[in-house]
Amino acid sequence: MKAKSNKRVMIPVLLGVLIPAGALIVPGCKKDEPPPPLPSAAPEPTEVKTLTLEEEDAGVDADADAGKKVVGKGVPASSLKACCGALAQNAKSAPPPNNVYMSQAAAVCYSMVAQGQGSGTILGAIRGALKGANMPSSCR
Repeated sequence: MKAKSNKRVMIPVLLGVLIPAGALIVPGCKKDEPPPPLPSAAPEPTEVKTLTLEEEDAGVDADADAGKKVVGKGVPASSLKACCGALAQNAKSAPPPNNVYMSQAAAVCYSMVAQGQGSGTILGAIRGALKGANMPSSCR
């Protein structure tokens, strides 16, 4: 019976010795080598270009226009008061939300006409305030 008991004791002892020895013999994971450094390219020299501004000849004497104020082209701003009135009138009968847009456009219109803004500026502001609602024919 002693032989069987020696085998039972020897198996765990041998496993306890062989497993760590085997771990030492078998190489572990190889560490990756770092990649070689990227080649550094010298920046290519760029040409320095100088920008020279030349005065344009508009064909109009600058001294003659010095006292005049250039306003928008098209319909005179004073005649846009009819447009403002038409916007306010149409706002009363328009369904929501167009009535709100038209009221705001009328307020913007009256304000900009009182300030003496150009008609192009006023019409652009009206179109923006209308947000897609129809513009009265007196504004075109």
